[in-house]
Amino acid sequence: MTTQAPQFPGAPVVRREAREKVTGTARYAADRTPAGCLYAWTVPATIAAGRVTAVRAVDALAVPGVHSVLTHDNAPRLQEPDDAILAVLQDDRVPHHGMPVALVIADSLEAARTGAGELHIEYERDPHDVTLTEDHPGLYTPEEANGGFPAVRNRGDVERALAASPVQVDATYRMDALHNHPMEPHAATAVWADGHLTVHDSSQGSDKVRGSLAQAFGMNPDQITVVSEHVGGGFGSKGTTRPQGVLAAMAARHTGRPVKLVFPRAQLAEVAGHRAPTIQRVRLGADLDGLLTAVSHEVVTQTSTVKEFVEQAAVPARVMYASPNSRTGHRVVALDVPSPSWMRAPGEASGMYALESAMDELASALGVDPVELRLRNEPATEPDSGRPFSSRGLAACLRDGAARFGWHDRDPRPAARQEGRWLIGTGVASATYPVLVSRSTASAHAAPDGSLTIRVNATDIGTGARTVLAQIAADALGTDPAAVHVDIGSTDLPTAPLAGGSAGTASWGWAVHKAAAGLAARLAEHSGPLPAEGITTIADTEQETAEESPYARHAFGAHFAETVVDAVTGEVRVRRLLGVYAAGRILNARTARSQFTGGMVMGIGMALTEGCGIDPVFGDFTAKDLAAYHVPVCADTADIQAHWIEEDDRHLNPMGSKGIGEIGIVGTAAAIGNAVRHATGARLRELPLTPDTLLPYLL
Repeated sequence: MTTQAPQFPGAPVVRREAREKVTGTARYAADRTPAGCLYAWTVPATIAAGRVTAVRAVDALAVPGVHSVLTHDNAPRLQEPDDAILAVLQDDRVPHHGMPVALVIADSLEAARTGAGELHIEYERDPHDVTLTEDHPGLYTPEEANGGFPAVRNRGDVERALAASPVQVDATYRMDALHNHPMEPHAATAVWADGHLTVHDSSQGSDKVRGSLAQAFGMNPDQITVVSEHVGGGFGSKGTTRPQGVLAAMAARHTGRPVKLVFPRAQLAEVAGHRAPTIQRVRLGADLDGLLTAVSHEVVTQTSTVKEFVEQAAVPARVMYASPNSRTGHRVVALDVPSPSWMRAPGEASGMYALESAMDELASALGVDPVELRLRNEPATEPDSGRPFSSRGLAACLRDGAARFGWHDRDPRPAARQEGRWLIGTGVASATYPVLVSRSTASAHAAPDGSLTIRVNATDIGTGARTVLAQIAADALGTDPAAVHVDIGSTDLPTAPLAGGSAGTASWGWAVHKAAAGLAARLAEHSGPLPAEGITTIADTEQETAEESPYARHAFGAHFAETVVDAVTGEVRVRRLLGVYAAGRILNARTARSQFTGGMVMGIGMALTEGCGIDPVFGDFTAKDLAAYHVPVCADTADIQAHWIEEDDRHLNPMGSKGIGEIGIVGTAAAIGNAVRHATGARLRELPLTPDTLLPYLL
């Protein structure tokens, strides 16, 4: 075993799979092609509600190479799955546009796609409703929002406090549906052999997929292996089991041959989840000194008729600012739409856009600097729970960010700065994201040849998980990360939670640290050569993660944006974007900066380019591919900087880390929107801020 000084914590170690990814040798779910592999192509429903009355497959089966066609009439029967969206091809019901209603299986991808085009499907249409409104008659108050949060929380008397407040803001903010669109489409390759099912799946957590498949097919989990070795992004859409694995396994069972299925990009919006649209009313009351007396954040959103999912957009308001009176609530309506799901900081990203925009409006009404207003309303404890914060670095982020950005040099007057046809403005917003952690297991092994191996079923969705886990193990073992081999991405490895909720590194790393520390202790006690089988330690963090913390644990951040708006065309460009974060101990400066800046790029998209409505006539999303759904490109991201403050939080985990994958997006859209208001004097309350929405205020 080497004895070099460990490169930890924070060392900018290059991610260890980088060469494989840039040279194309990294293998993803669709890169697996077993001998005799067939190809499947899904056929989506073309109605928004109703049922399938007939599937005529004669012409499809006549296409050379087409092997078979699965429909609800002949597909293998499933048991009730753990997620209703996985009950594919089980009955004739069509709950939304794009629901898979048939599967064409062929010897080649081209034949499967051609066969799908020759399939003739007849429907009985029902009336449908796909339009969210704040006064929809079907709105109801659920018991919980996503994450298990109570749908409604009240403190004090909000209405009385608002009525008595000398300064008030009452504004409603709207967002269309947003889509995850990872670079790698959802894909799966399934093989049955001797009663054992192996699935290579594009997933953020193969243990979760294995459990879903076991329940759907009535199998013992030990009869299933799921591999997610390399995953080309997910952003939440691969955090729950998706239909591709179930469909590929059904097709493989039906044909007796391996089957590969890749959802085409145009179908992803309707099968892979999305961020639900929201209508958010925020009311703030304050005294003349800018101290909040009342905070009301009420959210209206939609779910599907398949299952209930409620975006927890009002929950961040329970964390952010001191106020003796608070109301935060959610109402939802079930529409004939695809089921919404997790997407890029669910709840925080959409909710903080509304809250931080309202805070900017309050600052304007008071004539107080927006940074100063936020500092004046810093709480001593978490407002909704009363628990002390394990650490709260928001004030430090705001002050450091303001200094780095040159915030206090700006002219606070709106529409006061112009260069030629460009109107220039600056904006700020705060960000928060909870510290989440789940039980994980891991093993650490030392071989007689001196090699060290960490095994844990973590998933690397592009964040550099392999690299950071090697650094964590190396720190515990007192060695160099290069000496540590890391195996991840298979259910054959020790069980671990999925990559989601910015909880991956904290969860896996805790188990890895525990296993590696145990191995280090055993090696220190051992004398002489290691036995032929080596020495292995296994760690489980069930006890540690089950303990409820007495502290409110959150990461915080501050976003600063400078935007320019073309006074003639309404085009908006982000000239500068700065994020400063308080996210515990940063474990790898290189991969952390990549995640922070990546989140900010997503925030640019949320603010300026991304949005997708539903056609009320046909019930389908209007932007189904990357030609219509616009994500930021390099030209949109000129100057983006990410920094962090040193934060020593002893109430987290052995690494002292907080999640960083999602907080980068949380405040970015609001900061950009606030900057556009400062540039133009116009307050727009609906995203994205596209030229057509701005032009009426510029003419």
